[in-house]
Amino acid sequence: MVSIDAMELAKMCARAADDAKAENVRVYDLRGMSSLTDFMVVCTGLSVPHLRAVIRDLEEAVREKTGTVPTYVEDTPVALWSVVDYIDVMVHIMGQETREFYGMDTLWKDAPL
Repeated sequence: MVSIDAMELAKMCARAADDAKAENVRVYDLRGMSSLTDFMVVCTGLSVPHLRAVIRDLEEAVREKTGTVPTYVEDTPVALWSVVDYIDVMVHIMGQETREFYGMDTLWKDAPL
């Protein structure tokens, strides 16, 4: 297993989501702002199969490069919101309407990108 810090892991997750054609990929630095995680990656999937592909590709890329596996995966893409939790980095893969409805980008608008 390769040791990797949270910022590098967040960047790796964002790149993997982008490589899987997720849209509007954002990384929020929540250090000092949230007790849940240090970094939040938020991205949009275009359909249920696309959300599944983003989850699969993201997990594979991180595991292949670092040996790290998520602590938890909320893999319910039918709900159009899935979470991949690496503790210090949480990845939210959401459908466009779900992302807009829950306002993830508005919620963390004061966090550095």
